[in-house]
Amino acid sequence: MLNRDAQLSAKIFADDIEQTPTRDGFGTGVVEAGRADSRVVVLCADLAESTRAEWFQKEFPDRFIELGVAEQNMAAVAAGMAAAGKIPFIASYAVFNPGRNYEQIRTTIVLNQMPVKICGMHAGVSVGPDGATHQMLEDIGMMRMLPGMTVIAPCDAEEARKAVITAATTDGPVYIRFGRAPTPVFTTGGTPFQIGKALTLFESESPQVAILSTGSLSYTALVAACALSEENIESIVLHIPTIKPLDIEAVLGVVRRAGRVVTVEEHQIAGGFGSAIAEFLAEQHPVPVRRLGIQDQFGQSGEPNELLEHYGLDALHIENAVRALFKMAY
Repeated sequence: MLNRDAQLSAKIFADDIEQTPTRDGFGTGVVEAGRADSRVVVLCADLAESTRAEWFQKEFPDRFIELGVAEQNMAAVAAGMAAAGKIPFIASYAVFNPGRNYEQIRTTIVLNQMPVKICGMHAGVSVGPDGATHQMLEDIGMMRMLPGMTVIAPCDAEEARKAVITAATTDGPVYIRFGRAPTPVFTTGGTPFQIGKALTLFESESPQVAILSTGSLSYTALVAACALSEENIESIVLHIPTIKPLDIEAVLGVVRRAGRVVTVEEHQIAGGFGSAIAEFLAEQHPVPVRRLGIQDQFGQSGEPNELLEHYGLDALHIENAVRALFKMAY
């Protein structure tokens, strides 16, 4: 059965389901956060339109700072503003933020536990034709290794909006990952979001496989689970927006019920979401785990759906991974 949230369930397979980039959730959310707290400021590195930071700029021009093509300086300036009592959001493409300014994030922001909110846009392969140079596939690993860093990958634009608003009131540094390609908006205003909490999207009465997913691929995982249920392969889909800190109670709960795990992420297979799950389960509750992600390679140019299929991250590949794991004897 689908999630017990009736509104959410009704939207999931609507023929006219809205398709919106998660970066739009940043633009909407940061404006709401700015209205709620005058300490919120936005810093950008010459990409205000692409990141949707310009939405904040238009409403709060005195609280928007354009740094130009200087991502390292943007991180350092944000740390200084945070030390002076502001709540800075820094926005650029993820390949530049945190890709180019990692050292400044580590030393000026995280080492001092400054409440800077790092917003990495156009992450993953589904940024499309921009190709390998602009497809950031290592950011989750980079950020989750930093002590005290919160790491969030929202599933859709609505959850992205909530993540931004919540980040503004969260102590310490936060990294939020956003995409450029339009993806289904299948959560609602009433769907709960809380840092450190997972969300069950699909739940069979007797699940045999747990599909753990993060980011916009959680919708794809849900589609796969529904298809598998028609073959009497029962599963539970747990969307985990907060990669750090993990909702360990929810993860343990579904894994103990299902006994097998498939993880899904639009990120390198090494060091990311699946690695975080495997590391935790290896110590707490060892079970068979199959991780789906980018297999130690860079991205390439192509349309978003073509690239997700090429790298084995579409619904059919998720279904096949579950089938293969389900058929193996343990």
